[in-house]
Amino acid sequence: MKAAVMTQFRAPLEIREVDDPVPGPTDAVVRVEACGICRSDWHVWQGDWAWMGVSPTLPLIMGHEFGGVVEAVGSQVQSFKVGDRVTVPFHLACGRCHYCYSGRSNVCLAYGVIGVNSNGGYGRLALVPNADVNLVRLPEGVDFLTAAALGCRYMTAYHAVADRAQVRPGEWVAIFGVGGVGLSAVQIASALGARVIAVDISEDKLERARQEGALITVNARAENPVGKVRAVTDGGADVGIDALGSAQTALNSVFSLRRGGRHIQVGLTSQQEQGMISLPIDIMVVQEINLVTSLGCPVTSYPGLLSLVASSRLDPRRLVGQTIPVEGVNDVLNAMTEFGTVGFHIINRW
Repeated sequence: MKAAVMTQFRAPLEIREVDDPVPGPTDAVVRVEACGICRSDWHVWQGDWAWMGVSPTLPLIMGHEFGGVVEAVGSQVQSFKVGDRVTVPFHLACGRCHYCYSGRSNVCLAYGVIGVNSNGGYGRLALVPNADVNLVRLPEGVDFLTAAALGCRYMTAYHAVADRAQVRPGEWVAIFGVGGVGLSAVQIASALGARVIAVDISEDKLERARQEGALITVNARAENPVGKVRAVTDGGADVGIDALGSAQTALNSVFSLRRGGRHIQVGLTSQQEQGMISLPIDIMVVQEINLVTSLGCPVTSYPGLLSLVASSRLDPRRLVGQTIPVEGVNDVLNAMTEFGTVGFHIINRW
């Protein structure tokens, strides 16, 4: 099969022919029809997150946002068959532990992250371990491009907005960083009836945020985002979401909140912070500001997400900026280094 293979960190991925994966007894092989290029892929390519124990073995086929068709299944797979249309949460669970039984399969990570700890969707075929637990059937009306678009950034935003922040109609939601996760959060929070403020330093991204429902946009290069959010909301946002992952965006979110507000940390940091951010804990205690973290999206939340997508109340496909052949992956990764991508870039040709 053809695949984009990372052989060195920060070096161009190599487009080459590799052996087709063969499923074990509980595994499935998916023929990838569309796969997103996520900023998390960029972090892995940069060699980030070693401080969290993320040290992928090279060579590696990245890609954790994909939809496709089941090509083969192992002898013990019971819930899926060849020809089923599926997607895959990037966090691969066991289905048997305390976390899985309590509806938190997203923090199980028994099999790691697909495209990081095992080969992923930048190849035409991808092996999915523990298929009965880690495959999600696509409903009619959800095509492969949509499945790739919701594969990580969108489903991560959905869990953060709907499950973790529990955003309610009429609340002010300030979203800091409107890349893939942030733009998804704008669309989802707006669809849930929230009043959304989008903050970024790119006018192109802020324009996309307005198209997805942001009532107010703030260019953090041109004005003080904390002051603007607090003025617009008459005292602060109910929810602040750091969708980028930096000391500046996290602090801006916290300082933009009203008393009793909720700060949702979604973005993971990179080399500058290496996961360490100082927070104004005394202010947070006195004002009863909640700090909530959010990772991915548990399988138990997929029925609600997919039903909203199938009914067109949510539309991840609208966020797709460009579809490309697999040979174009390096151009996208290089553009991400300069924060030069707007919307989702998805591989759909091999």
